[in-house]
Amino acid sequence: MPDEKIATPLHDVESPAEESTESFSEMLAEFEHSHTHKAEGDGKQLEGTVVSLDAESVYLDIGYKTEGILPRTAFANDAEGVEVGAKFSVSVKGRNVERYYELSLLRVAQATDWGSLEEAFKNKTAVVGTVTAVVKGGLSVDVGVRAFMPASRSGAREAGEMEKLVGQQITCRITKLDTEEEDVVVDRRAVLEEEAFAVQGARVAGLSEGEVVTGTVRSFAAYGAFVDIGGVDGLLHISDMAWSRVKAAEDLLSVGEEIQVKILSVDPETKRISLGLKQLQPEPWDGAAATYTVGQRITGTVTRLMDFGAFVELEPGIEGLIHVSEMSWVKKVRKPSDTLKEGDSVEAVVLAVSPAEKRISLGLKQALGDPWSDVSKKFAVGSQVEGPVTRLTKFGAFVELAEGVEGLVHVSEIVADRRINHPQDVLRVGEVVKAQVVAVDPEKRQIKLSMKQLVPTGLGEYLEEHKVGDTVSGRVVEQGGESVVVELGEGIRATCLVEKSAAVEESAGGGGVDLSQLGSMLSARWKGGADTAKKKAEPLAVGQIRSFQIVRLDAEAQTIGLKLA
Repeated sequence: MPDEKIATPLHDVESPAEESTESFSEMLAEFEHSHTHKAEGDGKQLEGTVVSLDAESVYLDIGYKTEGILPRTAFANDAEGVEVGAKFSVSVKGRNVERYYELSLLRVAQATDWGSLEEAFKNKTAVVGTVTAVVKGGLSVDVGVRAFMPASRSGAREAGEMEKLVGQQITCRITKLDTEEEDVVVDRRAVLEEEAFAVQGARVAGLSEGEVVTGTVRSFAAYGAFVDIGGVDGLLHISDMAWSRVKAAEDLLSVGEEIQVKILSVDPETKRISLGLKQLQPEPWDGAAATYTVGQRITGTVTRLMDFGAFVELEPGIEGLIHVSEMSWVKKVRKPSDTLKEGDSVEAVVLAVSPAEKRISLGLKQALGDPWSDVSKKFAVGSQVEGPVTRLTKFGAFVELAEGVEGLVHVSEIVADRRINHPQDVLRVGEVVKAQVVAVDPEKRQIKLSMKQLVPTGLGEYLEEHKVGDTVSGRVVEQGGESVVVELGEGIRATCLVEKSAAVEESAGGGGVDLSQLGSMLSARWKGGADTAKKKAEPLAVGQIRSFQIVRLDAEAQTIGLKLA
């Protein structure tokens, strides 16, 4: 019989193989303990540096012996624009089958019980879960316990995308936690948005002011266009699209259009990026001083009307201003719309150029010609003019002589037979009057007129009908030492120098002279000459009617000199 073997309890026998197995298990446990970095993976943030990218993943150095991995879908625009060397703040979620550390762009916790869930909820820490099924209104997610994720917070845009999430491990945040009811609600969309924001921050940090980049027009707003420049949006303000005035972004760009833009500013805190399109073109004002000179006639289009004037586009990016005071010689323009409208093509004259201030002053009336340039020839002193009264003031009346040219009739030059207090006592606006040009000053743009000098007077007729040497009759009306004032007719007076022997005396009968008959008596004698009968020499006295000889006639000064005949 074969020898019987005696059974020996296993624990009483030392087996080398068993000892080896136990040693390997211990070593493996120790290795896993020291290399899985559960402490780090339990929500601790690490800095990862991109070392390579492939069609599906981004690999990062996180300071461990094995690299970390993120799917390209974790980044905005499928990691387009993410470059080697870029740094991101990440969390370790665990390891995949290839032993790479699975990473998250957010702080992530691996929940295992209600206590860890409460801690994650309290600290708003993202947790890892597995989508188990599509349920009414959303998805069922295993985060250590069963949780519900509303469809609107799944990050999926349609039902087909939600179906694809089943069986996948996702990162989400707990938005509701009721331990008594075992009610847990989670949100994946918020985590995706935060991850995208983190990527956007990294992308923004890699941009620099002055850099020229290529972007795609994504959408329009009233104030400009949003342009995607590799995962982040920049604002192309309407004022930075072109040097010329742009009314709407749609007039210049279209959605989906690829354009080159210049980065004008980057705000790392707000992630705001300002872009410029016109800055890639030459500044038109740089050559304005050489292109536009004072006195130059130009043609442009009215682009805007303001209370103070009209802006005229001379070329794209350069506008000139026609002030209301430079619009008309003829009338005072109170608002530009009385003369111009948007879209009008106008000819103007350059009055001033200031490239530093980006200003060009234009004159509309100067292009029409200055009506005062030849007034001295058209309205010579002494000539007779005619025109309507345009304005009445306390000191006189303005009369329009030609388009843009007015003359002033002073209140003292309106009538000759009496003194008036205000021109409106005699004239009305719109009334056509005749006047004589008294003075012209083109530099001051002043013409002085007189109406009364055109009205015939008795003195004027008397001067025309008599000559020096004529003997005439007149009545002494005033005495003045060595001269007397003699009335030769109604409104006609002359001065007579007298010798001492013919001094004026008060006539005893002077008060009895019938003065009412003097006018007709003198009128009868003006043309017939003086009475041939000579009176005897006797002293002159106020009230006497005597014969005199004309010794001086001054038509310009309107004076007459006499001596006793």
